[in-house]
Amino acid sequence: MNIEEAREYCLSKSGAQECFPFDEFNLVVKVAGKMFALIPLDGAGPQIALKCDPERALELRDRYEGIEGAWHFNKKYWNTVYLDSDVPDDLVRTLIDHSRSEVIRKLPLKVRQTLEE
Repeated sequence: MNIEEAREYCLSKSGAQECFPFDEFNLVVKVAGKMFALIPLDGAGPQIALKCDPERALELRDRYEGIEGAWHFNKKYWNTVYLDSDVPDDLVRTLIDHSRSEVIRKLPLKVRQTLEE
């Protein structure tokens, strides 16, 4: 998977919007105003930072060389997934979905209901 494919998949999700709140190099994808993905456009390699359940985050880091705690994020909840690594594309899509779900489940019920797919 490349950066553009990851971006397109994120934006295909209901309510997803992209912006550059930090600088012109870090693309943020939000749902209901909350970030669920960050895609650095100037990084050393294609990567995406995604929110993750803390236990699952640790399991993924142990299993895949291409997943580690996200730089400049709370590493308990955020992973960096290297897109050109041992992480299969299907798993990247699953992790994007999981990240979005982790953000949505903290939203008010009314907002969650409008975002259900």
